[in-house]
Amino acid sequence: MSPLKMMEEMMEEKKLRFKDCTQKLLEEIFNLKQVTQHQALQNWITTESEVTAFEKTSLQYLKDHLKLCGQTWNEAELRDQFIGPVISLVNFDSEEVRYFAERNLSGLIEEWELSGRVDALIAQGRWEPQKVYFCLNEYKKEKDPEGDPGAQALAAMVVAQEHNADQSPIYGLYVKGKLWYFMVLCGKEYAITEPYTASREDIVDIFMRLKTLKQMIYNVVNPAHTS
Repeated sequence: MSPLKMMEEMMEEKKLRFKDCTQKLLEEIFNLKQVTQHQALQNWITTESEVTAFEKTSLQYLKDHLKLCGQTWNEAELRDQFIGPVISLVNFDSEEVRYFAERNLSGLIEEWELSGRVDALIAQGRWEPQKVYFCLNEYKKEKDPEGDPGAQALAAMVVAQEHNADQSPIYGLYVKGKLWYFMVLCGKEYAITEPYTASREDIVDIFMRLKTLKQMIYNVVNPAHTS
């Protein structure tokens, strides 16, 4: 079946998979609007978090490893050799919150069935993600002709927002090779940062964004949390 025919069927049936999403399509169907600045995003990326000596040493090793080997990695190797270790160093897991990988997410939004598999989620829940706060999508290539990782992350965020049914921001991230883009969705508005380059000193900023995210999520789940 041709891509055009597949798109026509999706439009007729009102079923959309994450992997078929583009920012243009999501904006047109769900009336989303990208803004250049958003307070929730500014709060996230400007909040400082402490980075310990051990964490700095670990990040230096990971940065050098990415710089040396990253060009040869496929998507699974990028995840296992770099993205995963960075996430593990943050350690999002607690009694209330878990890091989930390769989980399906679906929802009915404005008569559209939106569904797909998300590379990573941070959510409440022990066995299954229940209330999702953060969605991550990753790509090996910095320019991939077979998909739009930003749109796929945004689509997952739209579903998470519908499930949560509150006014709290949904946070996101998509990775294209060594480039990391942080995102926020609030209602119909979303914002995306300029890329952080993980093979440079930006790696420390990336790590601080993730540590800040951890604390923000913990504060929502348990306002008395002080660690």
